[in-house]
Amino acid sequence: MNALKSKIKRHEKRKNHIRLSISGTASRPRISVFRSNLHFYAQVIDDENGVTLCSISTVQKEYKGLRNNKENAEKLGEALGKQMLDKKISSAVFDRNGYLYHGIVKAFADGVRKAGVNF
Repeated sequence: MNALKSKIKRHEKRKNHIRLSISGTASRPRISVFRSNLHFYAQVIDDENGVTLCSISTVQKEYKGLRNNKENAEKLGEALGKQMLDKKISSAVFDRNGYLYHGIVKAFADGVRKAGVNF
């Protein structure tokens, strides 16, 4: 049990260290990601106003069949990028939320970039 608690503490420490330097504005919001063993979630946040501008996840009805892997993460990234462009958001800040920038998180970021959003 102590190993699990220390793992969670290390993740929280990484997450807080990243959040000290990253903040989203109305013109350049923050893309925050969360991944569990089964699902992937992402949201675009304006931290100045405390508003979530748009979000996407594998729990939503239209993406229910997608599993938590790299190919599907890229599809989700492209879909979120289209939502952002529809709301006239062309640039953002990427918050990896304490996760390493590889695998599913990197594939998602590449999908958002492929849709035309700069970060």
